[in-house]
Amino acid sequence: MDSSIYVTTPAVILPPQAKTASTEPSTLDVLRQLLEVQKEQLTLLKNQAAAQDAGTRWRAFLLRWQSEFPGIGQECKDALPIVERAYLTLMRDLTDRLKDEDGIDNEFTLSEFLDRFGMRLGQLGNILSQLGPLADAAPVESSGSS
Repeated sequence: MDSSIYVTTPAVILPPQAKTASTEPSTLDVLRQLLEVQKEQLTLLKNQAAAQDAGTRWRAFLLRWQSEFPGIGQECKDALPIVERAYLTLMRDLTDRLKDEDGIDNEFTLSEFLDRFGMRLGQLGNILSQLGPLADAAPVESSGSS
């Protein structure tokens, strides 16, 4: 007698798990907390970026003194190209002088070079570094006046 034997996989029955939903936060709660933390971090980063923005500080500086020095920002903006041109002219003179000479290899040539260019170039550079941020922070003039 031939008979077929059918074998099936045994059914796996897992033991019931104890529900601990009251002690562990749900995934949704964790995601909400993460979102809140990220919002707080974004706010802090925006505040930090605003505090480190030099343009904002210079605009606040000009606004604070606007009543005593009206229009100073625009005047700085108008003066900036003049000082920049003087600075670049002096730089061109300096580089032309260095091209024409063999170098600055003795005490007399170095002293003469520094007397001619050192102080003026340093002072113009300092003026540019002070004038530039004020010019950049100046409010834009409205050209729509009729």
